[in-house]
Amino acid sequence: MWALAEPGPAPAVGLVGLGDIDVSGSSAEFLYWLLPRGRGRGATVQGVRAVSRWAFDDLGLHRLRICHSVANPASCAVAVRAGFPLEGTMRGALHHADGWHDEHLHARLATDPEPA
Repeated sequence: MWALAEPGPAPAVGLVGLGDIDVSGSSAEFLYWLLPRGRGRGATVQGVRAVSRWAFDDLGLHRLRICHSVANPASCAVAVRAGFPLEGTMRGALHHADGWHDEHLHARLATDPEPA
């Protein structure tokens, strides 16, 4: 996990990291969150892109994925802007306090071009 923070001695405003790392299957899933005071400046997109490069280049992973509730359009925007195209919707895959949510699945391969 890496903290997302403003330059200088500022407190962290969020985090980005990898979970469900499967070295033999050469894949992992992104985890990220951002406090309201850190939003709107592209910090999460930059963090996902940087960790993606590290995971592909240094860990040698082949596939990275991002899953999020379809009720979270901000996470969808982060995934797309970070170069993770939408692959599909997983029905009833995520349980929240208000019930079951469908989840979007985004993924990026090591062989995909760097996002613009």
